[in-house]
Order: sequence, then structure tokens, then C-alpha cells
Amino acid sequence: MNFMQWLPLIIVFVLLALRIPVCAAFISGTVLYFGFIAPEMPLNVILAKMVTGGMNMNLMAIPFFITAGLLMNHTGITSRMMRFADLLVGHMWGGMAQVNVLLSTLMGGLCGSSNADAAMECKMLVPEMEKRGFNRAFSAAVTAASSLISPIIPPGVCLILYATITENSVLDMFMAGYIPGILMCVFMMLAVRYVSHRDGYKPTREKRAGLKEIGRGLVDCFWAVLMIVFLIVGLRTGIVTATEGGAVLCVLCVFVGMVIYKELKFSDFLPILKESFCSVANVFGIVVSATVFGLYLTYAHIPQMITSFVLNFTSSKYVFLIMVNILALVMGMLIDGAAIIMIAVPLLYPVAMNLGINPIHFGIMLIINLSIGGLTPPFGSAMYQCCNLCDIQIPEFLKQCKELMASLFIVLLLVTFIPGISTLLPMLMK
Repeated sequence: MNFMQWLPLIIVFVLLALRIPVCAAFISGTVLYFGFIAPEMPLNVILAKMVTGGMNMNLMAIPFFITAGLLMNHTGITSRMMRFADLLVGHMWGGMAQVNVLLSTLMGGLCGSSNADAAMECKMLVPEMEKRGFNRAFSAAVTAASSLISPIIPPGVCLILYATITENSVLDMFMAGYIPGILMCVFMMLAVRYVSHRDGYKPTREKRAGLKEIGRGLVDCFWAVLMIVFLIVGLRTGIVTATEGGAVLCVLCVFVGMVIYKELKFSDFLPILKESFCSVANVFGIVVSATVFGLYLTYAHIPQMITSFVLNFTSSKYVFLIMVNILALVMGMLIDGAAIIMIAVPLLYPVAMNLGINPIHFGIMLIINLSIGGLTPPFGSAMYQCCNLCDIQIPEFLKQCKELMASLFIVLLLVTFIPGISTLLPMLMK
């Protein structure tokens, strides 16, 4: 094994661990390889690869869905979904915390971004939970943990990235995310119920809402439900692609916010577009730089060497899945999930295919794993975001988060060892 072939990969991991921006780390490793180790390839090829890297039509869905999620926070859709969630679960122990979890699940089908979901719920739900006697650190922990459901419930950005890299169907990945996402919601609600019984967090409603009351709540958030139905039916029937579906979702949000609910103002557009631009720029910067980094991996035969090593080490797909889970959990503690997908998938996907692992199952398992990384120190993005917005110290946050993390690990194990959880809906759709 030639050490120089692996040097750029090692340097990239070192730079990422030092908190160097992902784009700079990827490009540095690539330029090192093609500039000094294998200089026979002209550097202008790297520039051309960067230009073409962001031109995949599937990736165009990402800015539309991110913008749609931000629009919902300004149109009244999110607040109406919150009231509907309260009708469904407000009677349970830990009422507002249960609403927090359910709202993330419902909104995941629309915005697909954990950061947008966490920011919105920190502003809307955490102050309300504090008023009702919840510990602020526990409120922040529930918000951060429940936001991790959003990348799993379609149209999560990571689902689109994985499908694009591996050339699998975006629709299959979308369908595969529903059951694992619902499982995350159920197990997290059980964890909230346990903590609420222990710490005395009461329901927000004295009794379960009646069918008539739930029906009125459903009518009130009719447009949000309509958007979810449109997205699923449109993608399933082929009326729209993922990109077109995202664009139509944005138009519907603007129409509902300005014409129906009359809560979206012209003055809201500039901050929405600014926040959307920053989020999209971060994702596309990773995609473009990872594309040229993939050129280095291919040219240096790194995936083939890893495949050969793993197959010589074990022929059991379950041993391999355990190894991937451990590796991804460690990487998820250090690096952004989208960046890990761009690094890990080209390296590990060929091994998974050689071992006969279903590509959709492998993708969902990996994305759940990386989502959990957003909740763990030292650099979990959801953890930092909620701690900053709620002014909470990280040790206190982690103390309140342990039961919620345990529920997520249970779901990860179930998805890892029961492939049907993630492959059932894609198979039924076909």
C-alpha cells in the first residue's frame, strides 16, 4: 500500500477535525494529490469538475425545499401545525414536549431540514415549555433531538444527496424514510413520557381532544396537509420530479401565506431569501468540493482498496454494518452530516454492494446514524444550535438528553438489523 495515495485523505480528516471549512479541506486534499503526488492530470480538470459537480438536476431540489421550510415559519403554517399536534398529544404526560416531537415529524415532511426545524421550535416552543414548568435544558434537548427526525422524513436534503451520489431513485429514498422517521417519533415520545413521569411534567390538556375538535384542527391546517399529499402523490405518479415538487411547494407557501392566511409580508422575503441563500451555499459548497475530492478517490483507487480490505476482514454483512455504524457515529461527532455523506458513501457503498446489502437500507441506516451525530459532542450541530439559542450549557444539555439519545440508538439498531423497515414502502410502491 502506497502511503502517498492515502495522505490527502488523512490530511482532509485532520483539517476537518481542526474545524477548517469543509470546502477548503476537500479542495486542499485534492490539490495536494493532483498538484504534487500525481501531477500528470492538469489542474484545470479539477476546475471543470467543480463546475459540473453542482449541475445535477436532482440537486436543484435542495434550495427549493430549504426555502419552502423557511417560508412555512413565516406563513402561519407552522403555528397551525403546532395547534393540531397539541390536539393529538397534548393530553399525554409531558404535553408540550410531546407536541415538540410530533411537530418535528409533521414538519419534516415539508421542510426536511433539522437546522430550520430546531431554530423554529427554539423560538416557538421552548419559551412556552418554560412557562409551563419545563426545565429549559430539557426543553432544548427535546427540541434538538426531535429536529433530527426532519432529515429522515422526506424531503430531507441528505436523502437527495445520497440518491444523487449512488444513482439510486430519489423517490425510493423518500419512501424509505417514512417508517424509520415515524419510529423515531414513537420511541422519542416514549422517552419523553418516561422523563415526564419521573420529573412531574404534566399534560397541557385535561382530557383527550374529541373527534370534532380534531376535525376542526385538521381543517385549520388543511393547506399544510395538502402540501404533504401533493408531494407524495406528485412524486409517486410522476407528475412532478423532486425538483419540480420543491418549486411548486415554494409557490404554494407564498400563495397560502399572502392570500389565505395573510401572515406573509413583502418585508419577510429578504430575510427568508438571505437565510436560504446561506444554507444552500453551505450545502452546494460541500457538494462541489466533494465532487473533485471524489475524483481523487477514484484516481487513487481508494474505494477498491477499502473494499478489498473489508472483504478480507469479514464476509458478514452484519459485522460490516456494525463497523459502519461505529465509524459513522465517530465521524458524526466531528463533521457535518452532509460532508460525511460526500466522503463516506463513495468509500463504503462499493463494499456494501459487494456484500449484498440493499442500497436503500444502507442509505437510510447511514443517514439516521449521521443525524444522531448532530446531538453528540464535541461538534454536534443541533446540540450547539439549541444550546446557543436557549442559552444552555452543554453539560446540562447532555444530562437532560440521555434518555432521548437512547431512544434514537434503539431505532438505529432496529433499522440496521431489520432491513424491511426501510425497504418495505419502496417495494410496495413498485
